[in-house]
Amino acid sequence: MTIMKKLTFILLTLMFLTSCKKENQLPTCTITYPNNGDEFEQGDTIIISVEANDKDGLIAEVRFYIDDIGIFSSTSFPYSYTWNTLDVTIGDHIIKVTAKDNDGGSQTDECTISIIEDATIVTTEVSSITHNSAMSGGNITDDGGASILERGVCWNTSQNPTLSNEHTSDGNGTGSFTSSLTGLTHNTTYYVKAYATNSLGTSYGSEVTFTTLTTPTLTTTVISAITNNSAKSGGNVTDDGGSTVTARGVCWSTSQNPTITDDFTTDDSGTGSYSSSLTGLFSETTYYVRAYATNSAGTAYGNEVSFKTWIGAVTDYDGNVYKIVQIGTQVWMAENLKTTKYNDDTSIPLVTDNNEWISLNTPAFCWYNNDAETNKSIYGALYNWYTVNTGKLCPKGWHIPTHSEWTTLVNFLGGEYVAGGKLKETGTLHWQSPNPGATNETGFTALPGGLRYYGGSFYHIGDYGWWWSATEESATFAWHSIMFYNSIEATISTLYNKEFGFSIRCVKDD
Repeated sequence: MTIMKKLTFILLTLMFLTSCKKENQLPTCTITYPNNGDEFEQGDTIIISVEANDKDGLIAEVRFYIDDIGIFSSTSFPYSYTWNTLDVTIGDHIIKVTAKDNDGGSQTDECTISIIEDATIVTTEVSSITHNSAMSGGNITDDGGASILERGVCWNTSQNPTLSNEHTSDGNGTGSFTSSLTGLTHNTTYYVKAYATNSLGTSYGSEVTFTTLTTPTLTTTVISAITNNSAKSGGNVTDDGGSTVTARGVCWSTSQNPTITDDFTTDDSGTGSYSSSLTGLFSETTYYVRAYATNSAGTAYGNEVSFKTWIGAVTDYDGNVYKIVQIGTQVWMAENLKTTKYNDDTSIPLVTDNNEWISLNTPAFCWYNNDAETNKSIYGALYNWYTVNTGKLCPKGWHIPTHSEWTTLVNFLGGEYVAGGKLKETGTLHWQSPNPGATNETGFTALPGGLRYYGGSFYHIGDYGWWWSATEESATFAWHSIMFYNSIEATISTLYNKEFGFSIRCVKDD
């Protein structure tokens, strides 16, 4: 074969081989994560994952691009890139990947994701606080790159409230909004945070706190100046509950727990002490009284006190006027005797000297601590039993009760163990605390006038009250009744001798 023939053969062979070679198939390239339209919070780490294959060869390279900027190249499986978005701008970003095979063929896939952040929100200070409601809200200054789907405030009695607690729903979008907190409990501290929800999640504003209002705090003044158709009381508002007291006074009824739906007074407004006049009352009737005060949270009531209007009055030989009340079948003075004269206009000896008092076995009287100015009008006088025995102390038609008459009174009221509470003045204006169970439902208004010891000294004003009976127990002792600051008892006793100075009540003749 000549050289020419050989060259022709080689050329024909190459042409044949070339014509028999197959066309190259492009590789496949698919982004498996993230998905198109996914949203991520700024700072999230995104692992971009790609699936790439070449049916007629090998994958030579997978190149990653963010916003058309090449950032990474992978030459071996698995094809992935870890992207930290801490410094990535808020908004949409295009992820693109290109897979190349060993024959130079390539295929591309891309997706668009969004980098967003929590919405920026400020909680509005709480206002318009009442006992069961308040106003707040918020201001969304930045939606974080995604539309605000819901906004409002949430609250709880514990810190850091969330949407799992009570909350409002106040529209969507950015800007300021107002929220109404309702169904609250009075005198309770609440914690509040505004919230805003976008596709990323829920953001919360700063926490603010407030306390709902409460009704005022007050006490009822002890009843005084009782007549057959009127009395004096009042109250003391010590705390307005967080809002102005707009009305105050007392309310009363012949039933317990009176309210302003019963008879009541209106005695100005604000805090502090005030006086009230109860008028139009019925004689010989037991009334129950409570002070009241009203603010925006409602009406509060003070402690309940009771009294009994008297059926008339009686005057002693000094001209002192005494209220009288009927208890059972008996009619009693409702105040301690304070006369300095007998019913024959003879003066009773006033003894102030202790040594003189010690040696007495004749009538005498005194004022507690020898202080008439302080004690006469409230507690009356203290008399020894020799004065009682004259039978001339009480006004005409009246007498000092016998042991039997004291017993009748006490038994009518349920016996010695409970009668004292029904006879004593209520409260602790004159009786030392606690003065338990004192209702004064009889109107008797027993007061703790104390005593003068047979040795001349004075004891127990405010603690105890002693009242003589006209009944002698022996040459040394006489019957008397005792009431106590710490008990509801009314004890009938002969414990003390005739030289002691006790209070006196008169009872009307049958």
